[in-house]
Amino acid sequence: MQQRDFGNTGLKVSALGLGAGQIGGESLDESVAGALLNAALDCGITLIDTARGYGLSEERIGRHLAHRRSEFVLSTKVGYGIAGHADWTHGCIVAGIDEALSRLHTDVIDIVHLHSCPLETLKSGGVIDALLRAREQGKIRVAAYSGENAELAWAVQSGHFGSVECSVNLFDQGSLLAVLPRAVTAGMGVIAKRPLGNAPWRHAQRPAGEYCETYWTRMQALSLDTLGMPWDAFALRFSAFAPGVGSAIVGTASIAHLRHNADLVEAGALTPDTLAQIGRRFREVASEWAGEI
Repeated sequence: MQQRDFGNTGLKVSALGLGAGQIGGESLDESVAGALLNAALDCGITLIDTARGYGLSEERIGRHLAHRRSEFVLSTKVGYGIAGHADWTHGCIVAGIDEALSRLHTDVIDIVHLHSCPLETLKSGGVIDALLRAREQGKIRVAAYSGENAELAWAVQSGHFGSVECSVNLFDQGSLLAVLPRAVTAGMGVIAKRPLGNAPWRHAQRPAGEYCETYWTRMQALSLDTLGMPWDAFALRFSAFAPGVGSAIVGTASIAHLRHNADLVEAGALTPDTLAQIGRRFREVASEWAGEI
């Protein structure tokens, strides 16, 4: 698996990362969760991304991978859900990081994101101060922001963060085109989430009321030519090799699916001509999509 510099942070990450949301599901057998986490490292995946809000995810990562901690970059998210602290306060960030350190069975977390923090809260500075203080104390290595739209743009230009996480996929290229070039210039690491766009191609008709409904509508409008590739291969190779992306994270509860995704990324980038055509097509039809996701 290709390993890349994660901006100027000093970290290296795999082109494909594991989004550990599904790892936290209570319906997932504990032994399966452990086997999948270890299989990810065995595949050469060196970035695991989790969050406080992902159920049992942090606990399971700590339980099953503490003995392999030196083999991967650990990313999590904070800002909410801490007893005795209002969400998005200085104390909530401090306690959230301490609880994550305990749950993850580690002395330091490589990347800690403010998880879709509102713009007004970002600008007020308290949560950022807490994050930066944790970095000074050696509890975290990189202070980061995860989110979209105006909040993401502010986080990138603020100079406070070493990395960001945002949506980058065939159907959601707004941040890729407008914000990430500034992040790259600033030396920030970039994690691409939703690289498969929630796989809208699974649906023959518009999936009304489902999360991927908007992406399905965009897929129809774009009418992209996948050049004979399966949609998942076309989409994942686009996102994982998009300019500035350090790692594209995909969630799964299946070892077979995990290995399949690794094989797709190992196939390498789409051609420059294909990437240029995708970008041009997105610009042609996307003017009315701003702020939808």
